[in-house]
Amino acid sequence: MGPKSVDKKRKTQVPESESDDELAGRLFDSVLSQSEDDSDFVASDDDEDDDQDDSASKGSQDDEDDEEDDDDALLSDDIPSDLDGEEALGKLLITDDEPEIEVPGVDPKRKDVGDEEKNYRIEKDANGGERYVYDEIEPGYDTDDTDAQGPANTIGDISLDFYDSYPHIGYDINGKRIMRPASGDALQNLLDSIEVPKGWTGLTDINTGNPLNLTDEELELVRRVQMGLIPNELHDPYPNTVEYFTSIEEKMRKTPLQALSSAPEPKRRFLPSKNEATQVMKLVRAIREGRILPYKPPEEGEREAEEEDEVHFDLWQNEEPQDANPMQIPAPKLPPPGYDMSYNPPEEYLPTKEEREEWEKLDPEEREKDYLPQKYGALRKVPAWSEMVKERFERCMDLYLAPRIRKNRLNIDPNSLLPKLPSPSELKPFPTVCQTIFRGHEGRVRSVSVDPSGTALATGGDDGAVRVWELLTGRQVWSVKLSSDEAVNTVRWRPSKDSFILAAAAGEDIFLMVPSHATVTPSLDQASRDILAAGFGYATHGQQQPVAVGKEPAAKWARPGTKLEDEGVLIRVTVRSTVKVIHWHKRGDHFATVSPSGQRSSVAIHTLSKHMTQIPFRKLSGLAQTAAFHPLRPLFFVATQRTIRCYDLQKLELVKAVQPGAKWISSFDIHPSGDNLIVGSYDKRLLWHDLDLSNRPYKTMRFHSEAIRMVRFHRGGLPLFADASDDGTLQIFHGKVPNDQLENPTIVPVKMLKGHKVVNKLGVLDIDWHPREPWCVSAGADGTARLWM
Repeated sequence: MGPKSVDKKRKTQVPESESDDELAGRLFDSVLSQSEDDSDFVASDDDEDDDQDDSASKGSQDDEDDEEDDDDALLSDDIPSDLDGEEALGKLLITDDEPEIEVPGVDPKRKDVGDEEKNYRIEKDANGGERYVYDEIEPGYDTDDTDAQGPANTIGDISLDFYDSYPHIGYDINGKRIMRPASGDALQNLLDSIEVPKGWTGLTDINTGNPLNLTDEELELVRRVQMGLIPNELHDPYPNTVEYFTSIEEKMRKTPLQALSSAPEPKRRFLPSKNEATQVMKLVRAIREGRILPYKPPEEGEREAEEEDEVHFDLWQNEEPQDANPMQIPAPKLPPPGYDMSYNPPEEYLPTKEEREEWEKLDPEEREKDYLPQKYGALRKVPAWSEMVKERFERCMDLYLAPRIRKNRLNIDPNSLLPKLPSPSELKPFPTVCQTIFRGHEGRVRSVSVDPSGTALATGGDDGAVRVWELLTGRQVWSVKLSSDEAVNTVRWRPSKDSFILAAAAGEDIFLMVPSHATVTPSLDQASRDILAAGFGYATHGQQQPVAVGKEPAAKWARPGTKLEDEGVLIRVTVRSTVKVIHWHKRGDHFATVSPSGQRSSVAIHTLSKHMTQIPFRKLSGLAQTAAFHPLRPLFFVATQRTIRCYDLQKLELVKAVQPGAKWISSFDIHPSGDNLIVGSYDKRLLWHDLDLSNRPYKTMRFHSEAIRMVRFHRGGLPLFADASDDGTLQIFHGKVPNDQLENPTIVPVKMLKGHKVVNKLGVLDIDWHPREPWCVSAGADGTARLWM
């Protein structure tokens, strides 16, 4: 039969498998053990079934013996070789089991098969009927069903962990056990780990328990999922953009396509563009001004052009009455009113109902007349009659009841509204003429200062030199070169008569010196040197405050060197930035310096007797411009660009903030009484402040065409103050502060002094007063200093 022939074909291939190693035989044994285990599931209820099983088992043993005999026959020397020919091979393969072909084209008749060779058995079903149960066919390597899969496990979602203690792993569709596949030994695992077969994953199928092998397509799918890619590699995530508008297509042709980006959308896409708003406002402004006209259809534009071409002139627009002459053409008179304008016109002038409706339908500008004739029986029946009478009556009532007031016209002289100021001749003395000109500096003279005795004048300029002059004669008596690179920005005398000490600033260095002068006696010179040298002894004995480690000191006090010491320069103080302003305290032991570019250390207070420098402010709200001590009280004023702040040095707190209202403060000075303040600014204004009245200016004056550089009060008790401007002039004022607080200060401009030349838009840079006389000294950008008397 068929199954038997299959067994024979399979047996012919067994010897080839025996040529392999022992591992192939072990795998084959496991398959066989599985077939033997399957036979255990044939159940019997009666003893007869047991007998049948015994007979079947005996029959199977006999079959096995026959197969062994067949195998021996095949393994004998009777197997033909290739040289024997195909006939011998055909005879060997033909057996008695094959049917004989009698008629061509007709299926051959098979021989009768006994019960022992049947591949089925007869059993009884539940109703007592007979049913045929066929044996299962195990597919082998030599069968046509090489792709047949193993039995499907029907345990569902139940985990295989529950079958760890059993030899099987589940049940197939027929309810038979599916035995657990054999696991390889250590050598097999080692070989599997070394020689990895194609498609090996190291995983186990949860349904069958067999090693899970994946194809190349499945492995590629797993790899793409792990990398976060689209599983289908044929899908294009970035297809070419299909444009729908011609303008966009043209734009895309001109510019290359930009790659797509996953960056967040920029802020400019959902915020209004300021640039576009500016462009729109320009267009709106142009439309309002008539530079851009709105769009009009061509027909309307042509009609307006035709109307503009038709120019009409009014010949009698400015006509004046003239005598009759042939050349005079009088203006045509307006026609008299016709019958249609009468309150009682004839019947033929009255419109019909159709005419009235047609007139109402027309636009006002298309109507021939602005009115329609109407008929009234009497004049008093005209609608305006009643209103006219009422208006006339109310007008008469207004004239009768309205009060009569005679308005007096005021004839006021504008000059009488001005305050009565005293005559300048009554306010003398004040400087009026230039008495002495001091020449010698190369470049601009930046600063001047008169000593407390009033006999010497100190100047500093762009040449880096400090010069001392006799005030009355203009003769230079002493000079020293402080720096060859930096200009001398300011010079100030120590305000005490017991010494003759001058302070000058060049760059970041402050020099303290004792100049030579005819009025300086040896005792005065020695006293001045002792005052300057006292600070070195104070620092030597360790009484000075220590400086924190790693922190730069506010200033360095040292001797300038042998060359400068021989010329009278005894001390050099080095700060962190360029010094522009020096202001002495009235007692002469402290002086303040201002460095506008120094930020936090822009304002510094120096103590002469201790050689110590302090930074009073941790932070300033603005750039410091200048600073000054109060003449009577322990107050300190600091001016920034727009504000002047007053601090109490004892309580260390802010007392007042003065707001002059200037754009940029250049300088300020405090009145000797301490209650008033004058401020000069670069925006050409001079401001007077009453500190007891308000933090706003009491009076604002504009007498200059350029910036004001310096303002100064007279310190000798005279009611004078002056300002210096870049226009090359000095303005002298009479400023009297009364003792009575109920009276306002008297401020009178008395003289404008001209003499300095303007160089590079710079005029007068500094000014100072004589300590007793009504004299002032000015420093100009033209390289001269002038004494005004």
